[in-house]
Amino acid sequence: MSETDTRTTEEMSRRPGRERGRDDGKFGRYGGQYVPEALMPAIEELADAYERYVLDNEDGFVDEFRERLADFGGRPTPLQRADRLSERYDTEVYLKREDLLHGGAHKLNNALGQVLLAKYMGKDRIIAETGAGQHGTATAMACAHLGMPCEVYMGRRDINRQRPNVFRMRLNGAEVNPVTVGRGTLKEAISETMRDWATNVEDSHYVIGSVVGPHPFPAMVRDFQRVISEEAREQIREQAGRLPDSVLTCAGGGSNTMGVFAEFIPDDDVDLYAVEAGGSSLDVDEQEGVAPNSATLSTGTEGVLHGSRTRILQDRDGQIMESHSVSAGLDYAGVGPELAALVDRGRVTAVNVDDDRALEGFHRFSQLEGIIPALESAHAAAYVEANHEELGDVILLNMSGRGDKDLETVLEETHGRDIENAPEIETFAETGGF
Repeated sequence: MSETDTRTTEEMSRRPGRERGRDDGKFGRYGGQYVPEALMPAIEELADAYERYVLDNEDGFVDEFRERLADFGGRPTPLQRADRLSERYDTEVYLKREDLLHGGAHKLNNALGQVLLAKYMGKDRIIAETGAGQHGTATAMACAHLGMPCEVYMGRRDINRQRPNVFRMRLNGAEVNPVTVGRGTLKEAISETMRDWATNVEDSHYVIGSVVGPHPFPAMVRDFQRVISEEAREQIREQAGRLPDSVLTCAGGGSNTMGVFAEFIPDDDVDLYAVEAGGSSLDVDEQEGVAPNSATLSTGTEGVLHGSRTRILQDRDGQIMESHSVSAGLDYAGVGPELAALVDRGRVTAVNVDDDRALEGFHRFSQLEGIIPALESAHAAAYVEANHEELGDVILLNMSGRGDKDLETVLEETHGRDIENAPEIETFAETGGF
């Protein structure tokens, strides 16, 4: 432990993968660095910066990061007892309110950390990808806050689904580059951002939005996001007098997932549930190259995607399948390597919720708790609705973000479906809204 590291031995022991992160970024057989030779200097530079500044707090980096998270981001976020859900399920349900973080989602934890790290590294330009737009928005805000130019790559399909977030990015001074190749979703946006980085490694830093990509990104993003579980673990001990029986959150790439799981992983009595997007079906059409879901942990197989070995949605020839979710933020054909490893060894349980149940969860949660959840979070809420009897007496549910960004999508997707608890929308039909 360095002279600048003030953490206790007990605290250090609660950090799974820390020493692996120092070595080769492997999580069992997953992880690693599968990148073009042109990117290796940037990867090695970033790995060195991660060890020095994030792990060892060189030049007080971690101290400044935590101060800015508090002053700019609004941390700590509250842990709220969900009174009506607790009554409905006859159990104790607590909500970790990441939707109340500045920007409306957990994404700022990582974006602010990486943009600040880039300044410490002497970089002059930030690039990022985004799916639902929350990571792009968080990165744009962090760049405006820290005085860094920013370009965000976003698939054309996601731009159409998430127009308010596109405008928010532009409001914060970021350029938004539409990605028109493929289906125009998160997978393609990541690929285009990596191409940009490969040609601009000297002055640019790529702010990856999840625990994916080559080492050190999976470990580094987890460490920026673990503030969620650091707070939640202490908060629930104070409020409930004990640790939860179960912790649940949605899982796409896995940044909020690893953030809320990290400090609970050593607690063997706490069950961890990663709720994926079941889409319209768990069946895979290999002939068409389509997986009508984003349930990578449940249905994916081992392969390499975006610089890391992990579980991915692919056909027998190793071609990446087109994934699907009603939620743009979960629509990704891969998952973080550490999360994949935790599922493989049985520490995390992977489950899934389909589009219809997620929409029902969105409406139910809004009506019962007065909180409009992100469609991503609605998947986890829907799983609790259907399975609360199996989750124990104390449940911790992570609200990864708020649903303002999803209102247009929910309105369109609810129309024509038989969605329980959905409000009447005839007014829109009568006025030509559909």
